[in-house]
Amino acid sequence: MSWKSRGGEKTVSRRWTLLLCVGSFFTGLVFTNRMWMVPDAKDIIRTSKSKEQRKEVITERYYPKLMDQKEEARKILGENSTTDEDLQLLNKTISNLEMELAAARMAQESLLKHSPLAEEPKAINTSRRHKYFMVIGINTAFNSRKRRDSVRATWMPQGEKRKKLEEEKGIVIRFVIGHGATSGGILDRTIEAEDRKHGDFLRLNHVEGYLELSAKTRTYFATAVSLWDANFYVKVDDDVHVNIATLGTTLARHRLKPRVYIGCMKCGPVLARKGVKYHEPEHWKFGGVGNKYFRHATGQLYAISNELATYISINQHILHKYANEDVSLGSWFIGLDVEHIDDRKLCCGTPPDCEGKARAGNTCVASFDWNCSGICDSVDRIKEVHRRCGENESAIWNAVF
Repeated sequence: MSWKSRGGEKTVSRRWTLLLCVGSFFTGLVFTNRMWMVPDAKDIIRTSKSKEQRKEVITERYYPKLMDQKEEARKILGENSTTDEDLQLLNKTISNLEMELAAARMAQESLLKHSPLAEEPKAINTSRRHKYFMVIGINTAFNSRKRRDSVRATWMPQGEKRKKLEEEKGIVIRFVIGHGATSGGILDRTIEAEDRKHGDFLRLNHVEGYLELSAKTRTYFATAVSLWDANFYVKVDDDVHVNIATLGTTLARHRLKPRVYIGCMKCGPVLARKGVKYHEPEHWKFGGVGNKYFRHATGQLYAISNELATYISINQHILHKYANEDVSLGSWFIGLDVEHIDDRKLCCGTPPDCEGKARAGNTCVASFDWNCSGICDSVDRIKEVHRRCGENESAIWNAVF
């Protein structure tokens, strides 16, 4: 190696500098074992098409809703109104935008990670643009055919009346059930035959089981909000009597509130001992022996607003499930800015309790027996409850929500 002197300092010649650079480059290739591969032109085109298709799905799914929310906010602001009602409506619109942006952000992350979106393009339901007032999901099981028939014979409208209820009042009512452990088995075929006769089922992508009620509840809200764009989503058991008009007028009072969770709030004991009903395997999370749960709505009937159902849909894969579904639902909202509304009309007793309240002009939303977690012997007794505590048949058609 030759050195040249310049001003008393030794420097490396240009030729040696070039050789050192080239040598360092090839040494780096050897150690990293990384070669530059030019992708095939077909792969580039295929990837670009896939990305473009995903972008189209994201745009089709979220852009119209964002534009609708933006237009709604523009109208409110354009009127220069300062009433509490308009401020609440504006707050709801902003919250809706935040939820939709969160959903769009998750979809964008899915695109960047080259992972499939939660739904294929064909699963997007364009009918969701129609606005409904509330969706009532009646939780049921495979062996509850008689309960379902007793509900159909009392408080749930049938045939053309149920269709009219959806079209004129924006109220959707469905029995909610998943699938059997054996897909396409006798249990599924029985429900399919019943659905062909009545057309009043919402089938979930869920395997039925008593220990899976938390997962079923989560799937119900996520599915319902994807099918029907409603103000409220209600869950009720199939052994509970409901007055639909009274339920509607009760929920309508909270229509302008963005995040509401309505029901009969309770905080029962956390049962640590194995073998008892409602045993909580994760009792240690709630403190020591004798502790109680946080406030949550009892599971016979509760309602949540659109934003909360959307929140469940977006985050369903990371929402924790406790042993009891009503506790699970309450836990999903415990850290959010949610208004808990305790309304005892949603948990009246059967006659004489609900009957006395009806005569006093305080009609109950729901009636059941606490000791049975529903109406005891509901198949035989729900007709009596309906006769003595049910609202007039014309009430739902005269109600304004």
